[in-house]
Amino acid sequence: MTYTLLNIAFLAVVALVAIAAMVVRRAPRWRAVGLAAVLLLTLTAVFDNVIIGTGLVAYDDGLISGLRIGLAPIEDFAYTVAALVLLPSVWELLRRAPTRQDGEP
Repeated sequence: MTYTLLNIAFLAVVALVAIAAMVVRRAPRWRAVGLAAVLLLTLTAVFDNVIIGTGLVAYDDGLISGLRIGLAPIEDFAYTVAALVLLPSVWELLRRAPTRQDGEP
């Protein structure tokens, strides 16, 4: 199985959870998610390149798409994107419903 197929399966589950959060509760604050995305994707790019460059991690070229950001295959970034969408979505799904005592009707 290629990393791309693995990512597609994993991201499909993340998409379902995000859709459930938007339907059942409300959409996460996407502006905050976007800001976090810039920071986390930048950190992912830096540290993935470091660990690949130092030889701690290696990828079979037959299992990746060939697209890279520096030394890091683009597939490495799917897990960061998944976390950026999944965590706020789960947070919304698990958030306690407001009560009258909270000041909301």
